[in-house]
Amino acid sequence: MVIQLRAKGFSQGLQGRAVGRVSFSPVAENEKKDTFIAIRKGESTPNLDGYLAALFEGEGAAVSCPSVSGYESLDFLKDGYVVAIESTSGFTRVLYRHDSRFNTIFATDDCNSNCLMCSQPPKKVDESEIVESHLRHIDLIPNIPERFGITGGEPTLLGDGLIRVLARLKERFPETPLLMLSNGRMYAYEDLVEKIANVDNPNFTTAIPLYASTAPEHDFVVQSKGAFDQTIQGLYNAARYGLKIEIRVVLHKQTIPGLLDLMDFIYRNLPFVDHVALMGLENMGYVKKNWEMLWIDPLDYAETLKQAVKFMWYRKIHVSIYNLPLCLVPQEIWSFARQSISDYKNIYLDECNQCMVQKHCSGLFLSGETRHSRRIKAILDVEIC
Repeated sequence: MVIQLRAKGFSQGLQGRAVGRVSFSPVAENEKKDTFIAIRKGESTPNLDGYLAALFEGEGAAVSCPSVSGYESLDFLKDGYVVAIESTSGFTRVLYRHDSRFNTIFATDDCNSNCLMCSQPPKKVDESEIVESHLRHIDLIPNIPERFGITGGEPTLLGDGLIRVLARLKERFPETPLLMLSNGRMYAYEDLVEKIANVDNPNFTTAIPLYASTAPEHDFVVQSKGAFDQTIQGLYNAARYGLKIEIRVVLHKQTIPGLLDLMDFIYRNLPFVDHVALMGLENMGYVKKNWEMLWIDPLDYAETLKQAVKFMWYRKIHVSIYNLPLCLVPQEIWSFARQSISDYKNIYLDECNQCMVQKHCSGLFLSGETRHSRRIKAILDVEIC
C-alpha cells in the first residue's frame, strides 16, 4: 500500500508556513493555537474560534479561523500527526507520523554537492524561517520517537541553526537514536564539529557518503572538485571530537569498479567508523536523467558485493546492505541485508506475494516498480536459519 504524505488544498487566512498538530475532534482551549482541526465531508462544523486552521474535506465553509479546503480526502491524516501547510499554495505535507519508524526533518533544499544520483536535487528557495519551523515541528511531536532522522539537501549548511535543532532534539528526546545524512564536507571546518560535539548527544550519528578511495572518482560522483579532500578532513575532525560516523556507499556503475579498493581504504584509513552501509540505487531525481551512466543490475555486481561485505566483516567493521531485495543478494550474506526503505517509499511486486522470505526482505522503492533488476523473483525453496 502506498502511503500518502502530501496533498493540496485552498488556503484562506493562513500566513507563511503554518506547522501544527492534527485533530479530528475538538481539543482543549490551550491546545487550539497549535491544532489543525480536520473536518470530513458531511460532518457538522464545531466552534472553530482559536484554532490554527480548519482543514475541510471537499468544500469549506465561512469560519472564524484560517482554513484550508478542497482536499479530495483527509484519509492521509491521523490524530496527532504534525503537518506543515504553505499558505500561498495550500500545499500540505505530513512532517511527523507517530505510527511510523521513518520520521525525519528535511533540513534544507540547499546543498554544496550535486551528486549524479541525488534523489532530492538541490534547490535555492527562501528558507529564512526554516529553522524556527523545524523547532516548532520538534516541539509538537506528541510521543517519544523510536528513532529520528535529519536529511536534506545538506543539513550542515544551516550552520548555527543546525546546532539549535540538534540541541532541541536532545532536550526533548535524549534517548532516541538520531541519524543525520550529510555529505560531511562542512565537517572540514573544526568549529562546526566542535559545536555539534558540545550538544553532547551520545545517540547522534552522522551518515556520510564516500564513493571512491581516490579524489577524482569521488569528486566526479558528487560533481564537486575538492569534495573528497573536504570529506576526509571532515571525517577525521568528527573522529577527533568523538562523533559517531556511518559511511554510506550508493552502488551503481560509477562506484562498483572501485568498491573493493574503497573497503580497503576505509579499513586502513578510517578505522573509527561505526558502520558501513552499502546501498542500492533509488530511481528518483537525477537518477532518471543519468540512468545509463548509473544503472547496473545488482545481479551483475553480486559477487563484488559479497566480497566487500566479507572484507569488512572479517575485519570486525559493522557492515549492512540497504535497499536490495533478497532475491538479488547472495544467500551467503543475507544476514547483512536490512529492511531499510522508508514505509512511504516501499513496495513489493505481485511476484513477491509468493515469496517465503518477504517478511525479511527490503522490497523495492516505489520508483523502481517498472524499472528494476531482470531477476526479481519469489524465493520458494530456501531454509531460513
